[in-house]
Amino acid sequence: MEARLRYIAIEGLIGVGKTALAERLAQRLNAKLILEEVEENPYLDRFYRDIKSFAFQTQLFFLFSRYKQQQELKQANLFEPHVVSDYLFEKDRVFAYLNLNEMELGLYEKVYSTLVRELIKPDLVVYLQARLDVIRERIHGRKRPFEADLTNDYLNALADAYNRFFLHYDATPLLIVNTDSLDYVHNQDDFENLFREMMTPTQGRRFYSSEHIREPFQP
Repeated sequence: MEARLRYIAIEGLIGVGKTALAERLAQRLNAKLILEEVEENPYLDRFYRDIKSFAFQTQLFFLFSRYKQQQELKQANLFEPHVVSDYLFEKDRVFAYLNLNEMELGLYEKVYSTLVRELIKPDLVVYLQARLDVIRERIHGRKRPFEADLTNDYLNALADAYNRFFLHYDATPLLIVNTDSLDYVHNQDDFENLFREMMTPTQGRRFYSSEHIREPFQP
């Protein structure tokens, strides 16, 4: 069952718990772990203070950083039984369309369309959802200085953009997980239940919550 899932990507809004789940999952599967290089972006703190002025530089840094990691993944895939990533490369466009102006977006699309052709698609994408009040609490708890400038308006707009993206996403199997009441970091039962759900063969999209109810997707 696990052998079919060589490459799993975890996605979701800032602060939802992507990295925590990716780390636990990689440990469980003895997988190669790929983590998004967030704090290495030299423009990020200035971006959160002045989005319009630093959006393009921030976006290009992330685009090329993610591309470099994905290129390395092509080599790792030959030798690693499993790979777990805490992001999906295609979500780069979510931020681009939210933050770039028309001229910047035109140039971005030319670069993005060239890079994305060469990349490997995951065998499963896990999209983590949570209410915005839960997201804000989790962001506050991890105390990243550059996230202190995140506004409610920006988080709301980003959440809408994520939901629109995954409402239409059909490039790979997709598991949508409600994490409001999940604690897969400290609660072993929560992690084991979610792990079993991830290992269950998925075609199209499925939904999972801590109550094991496959709830309708809320765009």
